[in-house]
Amino acid sequence: MKSPSLSSSSYHLFILLAFILFAIFLYGQNIGRYISRQNHLNINQNIQTPPPSSFTTEEYYKKLPFAIGKTEDGCDVFTGKWVWDPANRPAYREPECPYIQPQLTCQEHGRLDRDYQFWRWQPYGCSIPRFNASLMLETLRNKRMMFVGDSLNRGQYVSMVCLLHSLIPDHAKSMKTFGSLTVFTAKDYNASIEFYWAPFLLESNSDDAVVHRITDRVVRKGSINKHGKHWEGADIIVFNTYLWWMTGSDFKILHGSFDDEVKEIVQVSTEDAYKMAMKSMMKWVETNMDPERTRVFFTGMSPSHFKGIEWGGRPNENCYNQTRPIEDLNYWGSDSDKSIMKVIGDVFKKHKFPITFLNITQLSLYRKDAHTSIYKKQWNPLTPEQIANPYSYADCTHWCLPGLQDTWNHLLFVKLFYP
Repeated sequence: MKSPSLSSSSYHLFILLAFILFAIFLYGQNIGRYISRQNHLNINQNIQTPPPSSFTTEEYYKKLPFAIGKTEDGCDVFTGKWVWDPANRPAYREPECPYIQPQLTCQEHGRLDRDYQFWRWQPYGCSIPRFNASLMLETLRNKRMMFVGDSLNRGQYVSMVCLLHSLIPDHAKSMKTFGSLTVFTAKDYNASIEFYWAPFLLESNSDDAVVHRITDRVVRKGSINKHGKHWEGADIIVFNTYLWWMTGSDFKILHGSFDDEVKEIVQVSTEDAYKMAMKSMMKWVETNMDPERTRVFFTGMSPSHFKGIEWGGRPNENCYNQTRPIEDLNYWGSDSDKSIMKVIGDVFKKHKFPITFLNITQLSLYRKDAHTSIYKKQWNPLTPEQIANPYSYADCTHWCLPGLQDTWNHLLFVKLFYP
């Protein structure tokens, strides 16, 4: 009769060991997911600082200001493909948004096709929440949202205004410009969405919001507060800086002041100059932003499409007359500098403030069809030679609205509410 007793005891011991192994497995899974989230050098990951040891990963992401949930585990919203979705795109029509600058109103300036407006970004293996304008607007009640950077960031800013403004009566909204600062106000919400022109973030000789086409660019070291004083008090900030650093040669850095009679200017590599700006930005963020109350985003490099040969076109081709996205999922244009992406990752990972990196570069690289091309206001009369050759003056840097930059803001929305 002892044998059954021994068998029963062994059975209970087996159950206990199985439970312990199962618990270890679950713990290991959570640790694995945590480590995966913290792989910030991977440009396809969100750049965030690690959660404090007293929180689980899920609790930490829910504690980020404005978060109401989190993206599915293993879902990289920046890796995916473009799908044709004319039933749900665009989110608004060009004539419905009076705030779009004439540089971006492609339909008004003669573009006949609208196909570029009908593509929807679909991440692999997961779905993302739809852009909810009511939720976004209500979240901005009594808040300031600010975009800081160059004309590409201004395009993203205008896109956000266009996505929201139809919910606001005409008498309760306005947009005004004060030098480098443009402010859209939703009066009933006591909310503002603002854009501040600072193409290098630091003080430079290109800081005039209107007259800034300067080829011999100079940036002043340690001057973040020259512009930063205008950003203080923002609840959500979206930074960008990239295009203006790409001069193709070493960069000029001013030590001292632009008012100095004798100026000390040194030349450094683009990577070193860019790193200086990123460090200054992070120092400003850590000094002026509250991680318990505010959020900071950084929009990655916006690509250009000037070299058709890189996607299989003719040597003289560029974005002009392109009506479909690039289908090669491995496509990477030479104008998008991966060494700059490495600088961003290297700087961000050394700081504790939770910056959210909007990694829009790869998804935008596919969109050779979405640029303003020749369909924009031309500030100078075209020459007969230009008219005869549209490729020669096509703008393959900026983007039509509505269009690609609405997707950037959709992903910003996802990372704001579901980090």
